[in-house]
Amino acid sequence: MELKARNKAAFGFGAFGKDVVYMLVTTYLLFYYHDILGMSSTFVGTVLMAARVFDAVNDPFMGILVAKTKTRWGRFRPWILTGTILNAFTIYALFAVPKNMSMGNAKVWLAVFYIIWGISYTLMDIPFWSMVPAITKPGKDREQLSSLARSCSGIGDAVPTVLTMVVVPILSGSSAVANYNIGFKWWALIIAIVFVISEVVFCLNVPEKVPEDTEVTTIGQMFKSLFRNDQALVVVGAIICVYMALDIVGNLLLYFFQADVGNEGLYSIFVGVCFAVQVVTMMLIPVIRKKIGKFSLFRLGILSQAAGFIILLIIAYTGIYEKTSWVILCIPGMIVYVGYGVLNVMLTIFLSDSVDYGEYKNGTREESVIFSMQTFTVKLAAGVAVFVSGLGLDIIKFNTEKLENGNLVPQSESTLAGLRVLMTIPPVIFLIAAFIIFVKFYKLDDNKMKEITAKLESKKSE
Repeated sequence: MELKARNKAAFGFGAFGKDVVYMLVTTYLLFYYHDILGMSSTFVGTVLMAARVFDAVNDPFMGILVAKTKTRWGRFRPWILTGTILNAFTIYALFAVPKNMSMGNAKVWLAVFYIIWGISYTLMDIPFWSMVPAITKPGKDREQLSSLARSCSGIGDAVPTVLTMVVVPILSGSSAVANYNIGFKWWALIIAIVFVISEVVFCLNVPEKVPEDTEVTTIGQMFKSLFRNDQALVVVGAIICVYMALDIVGNLLLYFFQADVGNEGLYSIFVGVCFAVQVVTMMLIPVIRKKIGKFSLFRLGILSQAAGFIILLIIAYTGIYEKTSWVILCIPGMIVYVGYGVLNVMLTIFLSDSVDYGEYKNGTREESVIFSMQTFTVKLAAGVAVFVSGLGLDIIKFNTEKLENGNLVPQSESTLAGLRVLMTIPPVIFLIAAFIIFVKFYKLDDNKMKEITAKLESKKSE
């Protein structure tokens, strides 16, 4: 299918919208319920982990449901639009806990609406990314669309991460964290509206072929085909590790700037710089790929992220930024996000290629089932990261109480040391695991994909 500039732009806008809502939940749900509402961080982390257990069944099932869908509007777009509308309502509810609600009821509110949020996000996320292998072929077209979509996703990630702590106080009419619940409610509503608009534009402008009947007729057969696709499972394992690494530091970074750096206002600037570097990196992937192979680029991404985390730990422990300037912290931040930009695009390409590999090996094509595993693992990584972060904050005895001037109460040296280790060493461990999994088991290099594509086209022409 030949995509026009208008189609690609709409695809990018859709990727932007879906990641705006995802990043708001991933980055600020713990902060909202723990710091603003006073809920135990361990409880919040436990709820998010429990929701992932539910996703283990729900996400693959949704992938199967999407794969079996056949309408005159296509297989994917009806689900994208339906999931978007439902998710927009739930993201507003998550950040609009009634002011006078008891803590017990607030815990129920979080559990119920977070599970609904996960289900509705799955409804639109699986078919969204399933369209990449469905409307492109392996090689240049797929890599260009993946790069564009992930670049726009990066911008979507940046919007809530950078602007939330700037916009929420304004919408709240107060600089006191206790009053931020008002600002978060209106900020979530704004983001929900942007989300709906972006996906409506996507559905109206990204073409989709009317799907053919799937050859797989039972759920058991589809699961069997999925688990016979060893390359998809390898990529899924790498995705879990890579997203775990970044989600952990993402949950703790604001606390680091509040307690260690001592200036919450610098957080938004730091994150803005990092995301700008990430977006530029993802946009350059098609150019870089002309000189560097897929495997080498993946390894560079892992190395860059791991090096950035180690440098950040060294700078935090030595306190160099206190003697020079906080700007020095941007160096490891940019190194980390260069690596993440590379990995984000490459993992999308690898997973898309595994769809073609599955068709070549098993005789069936399961975009939705395979990409349901990506949706599940990304949410799993986010849930585990919040659990690890919340439990870690309790273990190191991090105190979120505020002084009259709005600053955090001083933390002990052991707490600060624990925070530095918590936000750097676990991510490095997960990145090493991703590297080992990928290098040992992934085998779909450029030559192998050319061979697979040629055989699939030959088979279809028979």
